[in-house]
Amino acid sequence: MITLTEENYIKAIYHLGKQGVNNVSTNAIAKEMETKASSVTDMVKKLSEKGYADYKKYQGVVLTKQGKQIAISIVRKHRLWEVFLVEKLNFSWDEIHDVAEQLEHIKSEKLTKQLDAFLEYPTHDPHGDPIPDETGKIKSIDKILLSQAQVNDSCICVGVQDSSSEFLKYLDKNKIALGTKLTIVNKEPFDNSVTINVNNKALIISNMIANNLYVKLS
Repeated sequence: MITLTEENYIKAIYHLGKQGVNNVSTNAIAKEMETKASSVTDMVKKLSEKGYADYKKYQGVVLTKQGKQIAISIVRKHRLWEVFLVEKLNFSWDEIHDVAEQLEHIKSEKLTKQLDAFLEYPTHDPHGDPIPDETGKIKSIDKILLSQAQVNDSCICVGVQDSSSEFLKYLDKNKIALGTKLTIVNKEPFDNSVTINVNNKALIISNMIANNLYVKLS
């Protein structure tokens, strides 16, 4: 039986691997999990013994096919619960991550299937991240960071890279949400700040904000 802690490690390895790293280092996992590298080494050895990961000393760790299936299942449940919390229980998008972290470990496949059907098979969570379907397939969308858009480009907000509560509260304060339309008015060469027109108002945002907001050109 897989434990909650093992699931959290598998999910962390999956997310780190999605960032373009073939073999994820124990130091990277330790940073992600906020724990000691020695604890990570013990855990990845255990995951390797159970067939969820391949670990080689000094070379890092990769998930096996079975490990990836578990990771995708966890991600699927997490994102479905986020949709449920926002759409049915009126949670704000800066509140849902921690609650979904607890709900994602529920093992019932029947519950996950019925939750998916109840929500009418959503393809993306409230942060714009794609939800894997029942077979594990993930439908991606064409998106760029706002910082990559050019002056006069018209865009639609489709997701965030930073899902921290502080960033989401900043977006809420400025009435920026998924589906919000905006236009690039100016890009400042000095500090790479961006002036956008959103909700018929001009708003200057920092390069840090622009590097954490995903948009689709419209």
